Amino acid sequence: MLPTVVLQTGPNPDATVIWLHGLGADGHDFEPIVPELGLPEGLHVRFVFPHAPSMPVSINGGYVMPAWYDIKHTDIGYEQDARGIIESARRIQLLIDREEMHGIRANRIVLAGFSQGGAMALHVGLRQGEPLAGVVALSSYLPLAERLDVEVQQATRVSKFFVGHGVHDPVVPFSLGDQTCRVLQQCGYDVQWHTYPMEHSVCREEIVHIGRFLTQVLQA
Repeated sequence: MLPTVVLQTGPNPDATVIWLHGLGADGHDFEPIVPELGLPEGLHVRFVFPHAPSMPVSINGGYVMPAWYDIKHTDIGYEQDARGIIESARRIQLLIDREEMHGIRANRIVLAGFSQGGAMALHVGLRQGEPLAGVVALSSYLPLAERLDVEVQQATRVSKFFVGHGVHDPVVPFSLGDQTCRVLQQCGYDVQWHTYPMEHSVCREEIVHIGRFLTQVLQA
């Protein structure tokens, strides 16, 4: 089981947000964002911020750092680390399963992530037997998109998606975020697409929009 940082917005939470950090960060990266989301007082949510395992990352000269999978080229869509993505998906699924064991229904769980973490949120969220409440993908892209036709679960069609991207992103090109949104919409998903005048980061306006999305999909 992945080690995690856990925060709760109130006692006896009946909803969970599992938030996956980006390459080289850790579970503490998005911990400070919780109070900034502006969630209603009556919405009691457990936020789970897992730490990715450390591994050598080819694009960074083999330097060992927290990562959900290896990245070999600056062209993100080229020669993807399918084995690493699948292994991380298995570990993330265990976190979802644990929340369900704690009494949180799948339709009360949101899977969120930034950059590489957002890619994993999309990958795992689209492959659920029971649909999640939503998926949040920030400054990210669809990994292993060529497998969608055979691996995506029909049940996930009711999940809602928030896709946000900076128009000046030099790390994950804006075109990949735009393409992700288009593919999801073509597959029949309800997608909220947001663009921001920023680089590879998260801005105050986006945080407000994420808070509204979480309130929308988790408000009882």
